[in-house]
Amino acid sequence: MGLLEIDLIDETEELASEKIQLVEEILQFTADYLQLPPDTEMSVTFTDNESIREMNRDYRGKDQATDVISFALEEIGEGETEIRYESEEGMPRVLGDIIISTERAAEQAAEYGHTIERELGFLAVHGLLHLLGYDHMLPEEEKVMFGLQKEVLDAYGLQR
Repeated sequence: MGLLEIDLIDETEELASEKIQLVEEILQFTADYLQLPPDTEMSVTFTDNESIREMNRDYRGKDQATDVISFALEEIGEGETEIRYESEEGMPRVLGDIIISTERAAEQAAEYGHTIERELGFLAVHGLLHLLGYDHMLPEEEKVMFGLQKEVLDAYGLQR
């Protein structure tokens, strides 16, 4: 049993159980690596290009398929108040949801010349870092986030 409680939902009903297990393992590894508190919850949904395109359009205003989208429950935008649940004794910390297009992951794995496992692992770690508040809008942020991603993936053994 890892630090994270992860709901894994395969909407495609086509993803091999080993690949789903890999995503769970790398997320648990990342949680341990980053020393997240126990009782942290999140979900990962595997979907296709059409479904993720609709989400990308509806929530981000970009009408195109993408590889991964994160919906963070602790995200703090300008002018918003921070809501923390840590004061609730015994209550889990719910990070949010990661949506991965397995179709896009397969396309990108082929484009980059690495395995679908490497791509799924990368997208899962990328999504989790977004849930934890990391971003890559500015060059400094990108350097930190991508550096941490590479560090985690290398430590897990999923080098590019």
